[in-house]
Amino acid sequence: MHHVRTSHTTSTTRRAGRRRPVAVAASVLASALLLAACGSRDEGTGGGASGDGTTTVTIGFDAPLSKDLAAVGLGMKNSAELAVKKANQDKTVPGVTFELVAKDDQATPNIGQQNAAAFVADESVIGVVGAYNSSVSAAMVSTLRDAGMAQISGANTAAALTQGADYETAPRREYDNYFRTISTDAVAAPVMAEYFFDDLKVEKLATVDDKKTYGVGIVDSFTDAYEKLGGKVVVHQSLNPDESDYAAVVNSVKSSGAQGVFYGGEYPQAGSLKKQLVAAGFDGPLGGGDAVKDDELVSIAGAAAANGTYAHSDGAPIDKLDSAKDFISAYEAAGYEQPYGVFGAYVYDATTALVQAVKAAVEGNGGKAGKVTELRPKVVDALQDVTFDGATRKVGFDEYGDSVNQVISVNGVQDGTWVNGIDVVTVKD
Repeated sequence: MHHVRTSHTTSTTRRAGRRRPVAVAASVLASALLLAACGSRDEGTGGGASGDGTTTVTIGFDAPLSKDLAAVGLGMKNSAELAVKKANQDKTVPGVTFELVAKDDQATPNIGQQNAAAFVADESVIGVVGAYNSSVSAAMVSTLRDAGMAQISGANTAAALTQGADYETAPRREYDNYFRTISTDAVAAPVMAEYFFDDLKVEKLATVDDKKTYGVGIVDSFTDAYEKLGGKVVVHQSLNPDESDYAAVVNSVKSSGAQGVFYGGEYPQAGSLKKQLVAAGFDGPLGGGDAVKDDELVSIAGAAAANGTYAHSDGAPIDKLDSAKDFISAYEAAGYEQPYGVFGAYVYDATTALVQAVKAAVEGNGGKAGKVTELRPKVVDALQDVTFDGATRKVGFDEYGDSVNQVISVNGVQDGTWVNGIDVVTVKD
């Protein structure tokens, strides 16, 4: 891969080969309309004719809405809700009213699988947006595929979900119903490896994972790239994310001679690990993937201890993108308690992509939604060809269902605050 590094601005390379592109405008609702619009519920079956004579089509949503990861999951849910409200206000699909049904997977794969089965059984559900955890999506995707139902995530980054277990040497698409609007760890981890080795001058490193699909995968991708650059991983450890005392891991890191740590996992554990490392006298940087990039990490670690934490995020910083201004203003106007976070804009675009696929499928069905269960596979086919300019800039999918927009930002905690876009890298094949 070839990386082009920029300062707070990016350019993307568009890929050719899109069939029957489905173009949409990038504008979003005025904030007042968003607050007034309807189109969300938490549970239920729904479906059928609505009061205005249109057909109600349900979009399923899955993420952790309780426990440790509730803040990020609720920010994602709110973003999906905004996209549904916009589709209804704009009458994006004539004759169709969309409704969002959100389910809490508690970041647990077997609950995610149960949620997938429930979505399949609900004959009003056209497709699913989610999950947050790659391990949860891995548990959901086959159930949804067997029902001919699309799944699209704005947060999953495990490369195996789209390109199979042998993605590094023999990529193969296993699930043609699965798509994502965010880059994979195989794209992002090498950027972090370069930053640690070239910019932070860390030549000896400890790696730690949380034993989950995402954590193990990103550590593997990071390690491969880091060692190719000449870096040495002097120790590797795993922690139990359900525990809070990481003394054994901390002692192992300290005694290894490592100059820094790369953690594969999520912000609650990363914050605790950074706090315990600093308390033990370890002053090296801690890096991680996009699941580490959350304001709660600073609260958990403490402002002083959190300094020197680095994490990547997809795309250029959202608050610096002109394309995201309407999304941000609409989100703020809606008055949500939770921030949209790292993944909100990507979930917004993922939900919009699913809506556009429904539009194309309905148009190809004589302008009628018909029976939703029969429309599901047509939506999967249409989603492959959706392309538009979204909040995160270019939205579209390659032959694996991966995002065509591959720009990675490196972010760091300085003076107790995340500084976004310390380094912005455009990745080209």
